[in-house]
Amino acid sequence: MTISMRADRVVVLTGAGLSAESGLGTFRDKDGLWTRYDLNEVATPEGFARNPALVHEFYNARRANCLEARPNPAHEALARLQRAMPDRVTLVTQNVDDLLERAGAVEVIHMHGELTRALCAACGHRWDATRVMEVAAPCPDCERPATRPDIVWFGEMPYHMERIEAALRDADLFVAIGTSGNVYPAAGFVQEAAFAGAETLELNLEPSATVSLFDAARFGPASVVVPDWVAEVLG
Repeated sequence: MTISMRADRVVVLTGAGLSAESGLGTFRDKDGLWTRYDLNEVATPEGFARNPALVHEFYNARRANCLEARPNPAHEALARLQRAMPDRVTLVTQNVDDLLERAGAVEVIHMHGELTRALCAACGHRWDATRVMEVAAPCPDCERPATRPDIVWFGEMPYHMERIEAALRDADLFVAIGTSGNVYPAAGFVQEAAFAGAETLELNLEPSATVSLFDAARFGPASVVVPDWVAEVLG
């Protein structure tokens, strides 16, 4: 099926594959940061309750990695697409880095939270995180030492779901970039968009678990396939 390049409303979902070439590893990377920690201990509310110092150690390392990374051509291409199609491109990301924003994108929907933000586990207040977060750091609002990363952990509800679902219902084109297709609810977005009448396209290094649900797919490094696709849309 040939995908239209003149969609009026586009929803783009990005996953770890978008930032991999910027040096930010995925869950599946061998010998990566994730492999040195038990995810049940560093990426769940229960793990944080048991050992908040370990959780902060893990996310301090991830935050440092993020701050040292730079946007790659795929981030820059999506920011360029958004600028060229004002109010018509919704960027949704599963990533917790800020590389899309640093490339010039705005109003990115971070469904899994952000490394650069902090959350009070006691009162729900949010603020900009320091580079190194500590267990004893008080919340700026309630002053309780309950500071945690503003990250959606396993077992928690992703952020902004009503906004995302509304965008999917209005989309003419849904594009998933660098996603595994294994993590829900994001893995189900292609079906939601298709049910609402949108065309669907996967851009990925290799086929995802849900590739058969897309109308079309293109494979290769994000820094190549994403700029190529954006050039077609804009050209």
